[in-house]
Amino acid sequence: MVESEDNNALLDELMKAYGNDVWNYAFSITRKRDLADDITQEVFIKVFRNMHAFRKDASVKTWLLTITRNAAIDFRRSAFFRKVTLSNFVEDYGERHSIEHDIVEKLAINDMWKMVLKLPSKYREVIILYAHNQLSLKEIAQVLDVTEGTVKSRMFHARQKLTKMKEASRNG
Repeated sequence: MVESEDNNALLDELMKAYGNDVWNYAFSITRKRDLADDITQEVFIKVFRNMHAFRKDASVKTWLLTITRNAAIDFRRSAFFRKVTLSNFVEDYGERHSIEHDIVEKLAINDMWKMVLKLPSKYREVIILYAHNQLSLKEIAQVLDVTEGTVKSRMFHARQKLTKMKEASRNG
């Protein structure tokens, strides 16, 4: 019983410390609030079930964001996601907004973040992990399961695309 209580307390601490980061990353991948909510819940269920599997070779934040990315990819592949995406014309105006949603909305107010959210997924991820989650290039490589060179290349191309988008918005 004591171990179970310890795991519950640890999970509570992780959710308080990293819940916003997990939700924001899930949202940046899916661009859907309800899916970000589902993915965040799934991530912390997986964490609770697999706390014993955490290896100390990565930071807790890197571990959580890796789980988040994998859960988002799983959701994206599922038939449920395809069905939700196709029926996206129905909007729920009466939904209650979470704190995480409000934070993302404040970020989206900034034109640069709006442009980041328009980037293709592979570029959007590196920018968000670097600028918003403040991960190192090595940590980003771990989360994305790619080399640091790939991260650097994606970061370079993302910045190029953002510069072009910024110039286009000024001239447009």
